[in-house]
Amino acid sequence: MSFVLHIDGERWRAGHDQFVADRPGIVPVIKGNGYGFGRDLLCAEASRLGVSMVAVGTYTELPEALAAYGGDVLVMEPYRAAIHGAVPDLANRRAVHTMTTHEDLEDLRRASPDARVVVEGLTTMNRFGAPAADVAELAGAADAVGVTLHLPLGTGHVDEITRFIAAVPGVRSWFVSHVSAAELATLAARHPEHEFRPRIGTDLWYSDKGSYEVWAHVLDVRPVAKGTRVGYRQRPLSAGHVVVVSGGTSHGVAMESPSSAATARTRAIAITEGVLEAAHRVRSPFTVSGVMPRFAEPPHMQCSLLSLPAGVAPPRIGDEVTVRMRLTTTTPDAVVVS
Repeated sequence: MSFVLHIDGERWRAGHDQFVADRPGIVPVIKGNGYGFGRDLLCAEASRLGVSMVAVGTYTELPEALAAYGGDVLVMEPYRAAIHGAVPDLANRRAVHTMTTHEDLEDLRRASPDARVVVEGLTTMNRFGAPAADVAELAGAADAVGVTLHLPLGTGHVDEITRFIAAVPGVRSWFVSHVSAAELATLAARHPEHEFRPRIGTDLWYSDKGSYEVWAHVLDVRPVAKGTRVGYRQRPLSAGHVVVVSGGTSHGVAMESPSSAATARTRAIAITEGVLEAAHRVRSPFTVSGVMPRFAEPPHMQCSLLSLPAGVAPPRIGDEVTVRMRLTTTTPDAVVVS
């Protein structure tokens, strides 16, 4: 059985080329599951793109990135003396560390006197960082290569970034997350003496959503009469076919991030999905014979049982079907680049 992410290499890379050309100084983010593509593949793509720096999420991702990519690697997780003092590669000159406190800076300097750092400012994101009033002093003590700001999703960030710039006048390079191209242009025009380097992952790697697709194999097909019970939980089905496909919870099938449900529409969708789940009528992400059949029961670890309605032509064993999934929660068996 196989659950494979297929990529049209030429089209995928063309999307990256255009995206990077439109955003000078971009720092590609390569973290987690590599946005479904795998971190090594994205490191190779960053090398091809010719960028001077990439960003990883945590210190556990740093050694792999340093080995797979020849430029600088910014660790977005802040250095913490209580956690990171013994991690490898602290002294690697291509590693750039994120600082938010004097105590952590002093600990890093004891372990690696020449370590390169950026200072993170505490934005309205309110995750971690130093308050704006403290950033200048910390950046000076650290001889920081720049200041980094992680902003909330959406727009309207120019004034907040400008307030930080006013509080830290001596720093030229600013690394920013979730800042639009229009906002970057406004900042560049307003502060021509500064360099703004957008840290971008999702929009870069998914810049051409038509250039990749997840495929699964049909492993078995059988007709069922109304009331036939299937699966671990022996749920009765409607008449039609049971279709067994590759892809289960180990691949991320039906595994979702919590929804913010921030609008009336998204709350309504969440409520509807909850009702359908309670009634065992959850639609699967697989497209089989032109329809998206419901799960016969929750996905297994490496395969899923689907209930194909009567009147829909069943597939054949060995057929490949497409899967609509959020790639940040997808772990394919293989990634194939054409």
